[in-house]
Amino acid sequence: MNNSTSNLIEPIKSFQFKKRYSIIGLFGLLSVLLSVNQTAHAQRIPHNPRQFVAPVVFQASGPTAESIQSTVDAFRAALGDPNNGNDPGPLASGRREINWDGGGNNFTTTAPVTPFNVFLDTRGAQFTTPGVGLSQAPPVADPIQFPPGGLAGLFNNPTYATIFSTFSPERLFTPVGSNVTEGFFFIPGTNGAEPATVSGFGAVFTDVDRQVNFHPPGNRHASTLIEYFGQDGRVIFSSFVPASPGDGSLSFFGIVFEDAPIARVRIETGDVAPGPDDDARRDIVVMDDFLYGEPQALQ
Repeated sequence: MNNSTSNLIEPIKSFQFKKRYSIIGLFGLLSVLLSVNQTAHAQRIPHNPRQFVAPVVFQASGPTAESIQSTVDAFRAALGDPNNGNDPGPLASGRREINWDGGGNNFTTTAPVTPFNVFLDTRGAQFTTPGVGLSQAPPVADPIQFPPGGLAGLFNNPTYATIFSTFSPERLFTPVGSNVTEGFFFIPGTNGAEPATVSGFGAVFTDVDRQVNFHPPGNRHASTLIEYFGQDGRVIFSSFVPASPGDGSLSFFGIVFEDAPIARVRIETGDVAPGPDDDARRDIVVMDDFLYGEPQALQ
């Protein structure tokens, strides 16, 4: 697919519903409101929707990094400057980013581990999976220095060397033994001792092939989903990630609230855990850069 899409959904200032409604982000559409009984994975509005102010939504997809670059940059600007890197918090403004490419040679493949605490102290983020663990790896390893690493070696599937591409070279991020990743936020510099919330979270994905199809109603088809949770454990927003069929495509999805209500995110990448071939029956997806607001102390 040679075209790309980039959408910015403006915030909906208030909701006045007689019924419980859902919002779902769609590839190629600005916004769609559907009743909960029409789709199983639509946004779930908090139990008091009259006080809910919807976030600004950023989404894009296309065959190359350039297809999503402007949307990612706009998302960075919405989160705020500067990129606070590894500075201890809490800081009044700015954002944090993780691109999975540091910590040694970019072609190395890390052993799967959960919880993944590499950025827990420095950037206030911890990641877990119900699977074997989470790993950083390039699509294919340096054939001289690091055979047979990379995603192709990690999953013993040589096709992964060509179906995935990177937004920031060289490494990607993936669960092993599952297609679910959960992220939790903490004040940077406390090594996980002080839970926190963030104003927004966004992620880059590679090879999202399937998009939403509403014929018949309730038929999901879309393969990749992000859910955002508040301090009370309730879903405050959820959406599918826009697709761009074709090997090596890139997608981005992120939201930014006016305040900082996000305590946890849950990401489903693809239909099944990585390992089998990506084909007409299975959409295999992995992740690249994560971007999120500066973690703030719980209120």
